[in-house]
Amino acid sequence: MTPRCAFVYGTLMPGRARWPWLAPYVLSHYPDSARGRLYDTGFGYPAACFDEPGRVPGVCCTLDPAMLDEAWAMLDDIEGTLYARVDLVTASGRAATAYGWIGDRAGLTELRGRWVDP
Repeated sequence: MTPRCAFVYGTLMPGRARWPWLAPYVLSHYPDSARGRLYDTGFGYPAACFDEPGRVPGVCCTLDPAMLDEAWAMLDDIEGTLYARVDLVTASGRAATAYGWIGDRAGLTELRGRWVDP
């Protein structure tokens, strides 16, 4: 089954640079968080590692069921090869899918709180 909720924590959040690409697929969204650790990559976008302790603040987006395959294909293209889909449960108890960092963690700077556009 194709996931219906996307948990986003960086450039895809409302008001951020890539939100206009995601917005057409979103029926609703609300602030949420997920277990993990958030890092600044130094390249203008963050990285979340959901296999580490801590909290990643972000937004849970409910995607339009009629457009799920298109939405996930677009997100796969945006996230590229340094991220992989991760199924998780948010702090509010919602099942969601996020993109977790699979690149090298050396040199990443841990963030305390939300990622802020450079």
